[in-house]
Amino acid sequence: MTGFDKRLVWENHLKQSSHLEQRRHLERSKSPEHHLHIFQTSRLKQMPLLEFTDRGIYCRPADVYLDAWRPVDRVIVTHGHSDHARWGHRHYLAHHLSVPIMKARLGQDITIEGKNYNEPFTINGVTFSLHPAGHIIGAAQVRVEHKGEVWVFTGDFKTENDGISAPFEPVKCHAFITECTFGIPAFQWQTQQTIFDDINQWWNKNREDGKVSVISAYSLGKAQRILQGIDPSIGPIYTHGAVENMNQVIRDSGISLNPTTYINKEVDKKQLKGALVIAPPSALGTPWQRSLGTASTAVASGWMGLRGARRRRSVDRGFILSDHADWKGLNETVIATGAERVIATHGYSNIFTRWLREQGLDARTEATQFEGEGTETADGE
Repeated sequence: MTGFDKRLVWENHLKQSSHLEQRRHLERSKSPEHHLHIFQTSRLKQMPLLEFTDRGIYCRPADVYLDAWRPVDRVIVTHGHSDHARWGHRHYLAHHLSVPIMKARLGQDITIEGKNYNEPFTINGVTFSLHPAGHIIGAAQVRVEHKGEVWVFTGDFKTENDGISAPFEPVKCHAFITECTFGIPAFQWQTQQTIFDDINQWWNKNREDGKVSVISAYSLGKAQRILQGIDPSIGPIYTHGAVENMNQVIRDSGISLNPTTYINKEVDKKQLKGALVIAPPSALGTPWQRSLGTASTAVASGWMGLRGARRRRSVDRGFILSDHADWKGLNETVIATGAERVIATHGYSNIFTRWLREQGLDARTEATQFEGEGTETADGE
């Protein structure tokens, strides 16, 4: 079976399993020979438009980096999580909703420019634009076009509409740089409403038992998603300071969030019985958490889909809720881009690229310093 035939079988399999209508890149091809000609074009065999360097992903014609992990002169940042938005660059550019987030985290004095989604801008003759990544508020994919060649860098992304972030939009390209944090078949997400129903039931049962419900979620992104997804009529919602700080930044940007109360020294801990407390993972098991009283603890993370994950975190409940694409979402996105070349970065990159090559795609891995959902164990991202 040729690579062309294998890719066709792969696409048909995904369409049948998901019952979603996919617009396929292969439909543009007049024949298998035409498709192979595109694959073998010299365009992608020349100096790549985006290079992987020891400082970050570099666009040489524009002299600009994407999500650089070492200090550079100019950088385009996909979103505000700390493994992508780092301190020390001279000039930042990001989606306008990421601007206040990055200033709050990196310092109000950083030099940063905000752009809208789908707004083209040019740097040294190279055309860039930002497109919704669906990961968190302000998260963007970066489209790069130069001399008829188009590359897309996803940063982190998820394909399910969470109701608070701009929904993910696949972008057509020749080369696609993608995360694959959860790039193995074991990770298949349930709908977020199913997860929120489970969280509501857990919270309501704890309320009846007079317990505090403490759920950990990284302070930027997951915390706001949970805040907007749960049923606030069950009881009051309190927050750890790290979460409330981000909530305030987002509210100041004009985005409405459900009411919360910051747990400071003035809060009577007796009032917390039956309440929901949203805190970063770093707060679990600390004197701060124990001071809240009798509590049931939970973690919301894609890693809760692994056997034994809840036990290793020493929590009462684990909810499988991730801000990254699952196996199905990764595969459907690759197809939707129509990319001729796929480069996988952080996550199960070796497994995912081997699978893509088996489907007839030109795929490889590249090392980066992005951490995916693993950062939640370190700093509450």
